[in-house]
Amino acid sequence: MKKIAILNGPNLDRLGKREPEIYGRATLADLEQALRTEFAAKAQLEFFQSNHEGALIDKIAALTDAKYDGIVINGGAFTHTSVALRDALLGAHLPTIEVHISNIYKREEFRHTSLTAPACIAVITGLGLEGYHAAIRFLLKS
Repeated sequence: MKKIAILNGPNLDRLGKREPEIYGRATLADLEQALRTEFAAKAQLEFFQSNHEGALIDKIAALTDAKYDGIVINGGAFTHTSVALRDALLGAHLPTIEVHISNIYKREEFRHTSLTAPACIAVITGLGLEGYHAAIRFLLKS
């Protein structure tokens, strides 16, 4: 059974409350439950959310040491600003898929650039929470 981590960055703990017209009304707990329901028999899932860049970097290192099979990451705003997060993903040597709930290319121009995407095997943007499901499905096939 593959071990896959789902990492969420800043403000994603506010899903369902923050800008529901962009991110929807489902909460992070709703997402976790939906993913556990779909993938319980196929993957060991670990969930982690932090509003702190260093905590996400520490978690990526721990996942590497624990020999995880893949990462799904929504780095939130760190996607667009964090060289350190990018370096952690590159150094992990784990297949990683970057997910964005909204279509970042239909939003402010600063969101069009992802510093972390080059460290990932794929980027899914604009599919809502379904993007997480698609990312896990892909990692299970690879």
